Amino acid sequence: MSFLIDSSIMITSQILFFGFGWLFFMRQLFKDYEVRQYVVQVIFSVTFAFSCTMFELIIFEILKVLNSSSRYFHWKMNLCVILLILVFMVPFYIGYFIVSNIRLLHRQRLLFSCLLWLTFMYFFWKLGDPFPILSPKHGILSIEQLISRVGVIGVTLMALLSGFGAVNCPYTYMSYFLRNVTDADILALERRLLQTMDMIISKKKRMAMTRRTMFQKGEVHNKPSGFWGMIKSVTTSAPGSENLTLIQQEVDALEELSRQLFLETADLYATKERIEYSKTFKGKYFNFLGYFFSIYCVWKIFMVKFWSQHISFILVGIIIVTSIRGLLITLTKFFYAISSSKSSNVIVLLLAQIMGMYFVSSVLLIRMSMPLEYRTIITEVLGELQFNFYHRWFDVIFLVSALSSILFLYLAHKQAPEKHMAP
Repeated sequence: MSFLIDSSIMITSQILFFGFGWLFFMRQLFKDYEVRQYVVQVIFSVTFAFSCTMFELIIFEILKVLNSSSRYFHWKMNLCVILLILVFMVPFYIGYFIVSNIRLLHRQRLLFSCLLWLTFMYFFWKLGDPFPILSPKHGILSIEQLISRVGVIGVTLMALLSGFGAVNCPYTYMSYFLRNVTDADILALERRLLQTMDMIISKKKRMAMTRRTMFQKGEVHNKPSGFWGMIKSVTTSAPGSENLTLIQQEVDALEELSRQLFLETADLYATKERIEYSKTFKGKYFNFLGYFFSIYCVWKIFMVKFWSQHISFILVGIIIVTSIRGLLITLTKFFYAISSSKSSNVIVLLLAQIMGMYFVSSVLLIRMSMPLEYRTIITEVLGELQFNFYHRWFDVIFLVSALSSILFLYLAHKQAPEKHMAP
């Protein structure tokens, strides 16, 4: 009886997570596109639901919600389903939609989709060879084989995102990094932009007048015909055509300059808004958050371990909530940046793949952060993986990502004032 009650609780939560993933898909990712493939929407929502369920089970482990046998069953079932989706279903449909967009392969799309999936499986399986992620006694078809490889990819993605985020968050929110932008700076840049636009307009008028003069003199339509006419047209040119070419080159250069000036003007407006925002209560809160992440970044870089082995339930909850929220925001921005009507289905499936691997890897890392009495079932379900390897690998990739982000943002911050000070 208790097992049925526990199962009903889990099914209800999974339905709620599925509905949230469905709404997020419709309201955020695909709000500007027509949904042509509902299988994509279902896969994304199911992946989101089972990913969130893993975090829910972590909280249940700490709070001792549900019976231990029920938690073990749902952990096992949840991992099997999410691995089935990440290793078999999503890669196959990604290949299927890629092949479907190629007309020459449209009739044999099922065959080529299977070939792409087999190629993925080959490289996915070879991924585990250089890493000490498994005990030698595990069989080829064991669940540990799949989790270990998904964990390597997911931990790498987590470390890259965490390293960049730990550096970018202080840079974005701390008032210390804000340039001092005044209205005079914006007006000066807008004046340069207007002058450039005036020059473009005047040169285009000049080109139009030159074409009109050439047309009236018959230099456009009275061209010689025949073979000798073709040779003559190549070896000789009309007197006004050379001027048109030079003016067109100048117009192209000015239009490129105007685009750069427009982007710099928009950047100055955004910086000015950030300065005004930093003076508000919410802005001061994010400024404090920036200092916190600065300390976190320095601590993570110079200290091998940041998390305590006896991490509290509140901090685990913060990690879970911020991980889900941060990942969804990142996925939304990434989708809008590269999506199109033809590639949108493939990109959504790629995002579902990244999301699932990210959450599976989060479980691997959070397990080490939980007290020993709360990680028993999780360890039994995940199997005899080399958990210490994943933490060392996370630290190495985090260090590389954070240092690279510091260098990149330093160069960007250093070059920004030079652009605006240029005449």
